[in-house]
Amino acid sequence: MFAKDRDLVVLEPGLMRDVGWAGQRVLDVTGTLSGTTLTISSGSFVDAGVDAGHVVVFNGTALEVVSVDTATTATVSIMRGSTASAPVGAGDASNRTVEVWTFTPQIGLVHRQVLAMLGIDPDGLGEIDEDAVTNPGALSRLEALGALHLIYAAAGAPGRGGARFDQRAGMYKERFSSERERVVAMIDLDGDGIADTARRANVFVLSRG
Repeated sequence: MFAKDRDLVVLEPGLMRDVGWAGQRVLDVTGTLSGTTLTISSGSFVDAGVDAGHVVVFNGTALEVVSVDTATTATVSIMRGSTASAPVGAGDASNRTVEVWTFTPQIGLVHRQVLAMLGIDPDGLGEIDEDAVTNPGALSRLEALGALHLIYAAAGAPGRGGARFDQRAGMYKERFSSERERVVAMIDLDGDGIADTARRANVFVLSRG
């Protein structure tokens, strides 16, 4: 997938606080934070499927996972503008709650939609697959916006007491549409590692001779 949970939280800092329950909780333990090192007292990051790009809610604060170093330790950071930036510590604290919620299913649904928009079979049955996209980072925002729309639309479903989320769902739907018109995916058609064509969603905009 082009986007990860941390990309959603960068766009919507209150996501885990407001609608974390709409995702999947894969870890619920206690732990100790020392600078950028998070150590959990039980459980396993590895067994829970936690990896770089996931978001840890430590004592109510959302931190991005930079790397999982062992089954019980991970390098974490406050949300960075770029994953290329150095991790930034969030202080020191012991025996605090550690939760990991993920919206991977929602991101996965949008990922398939984005691939289809680009003329790529989501199941990899076409002439090219998603590895043909040479600039996947350019599509992470589009994917994140689409996932946020799905998340808030579900949270605002009638009968669930989430009518206040309807407006945010509509906003992210509009932002997804705008990003879809703007973003350009570079596609390598012959597997030589060099983009041969540039595509917008459903539109071919440039071809290499």
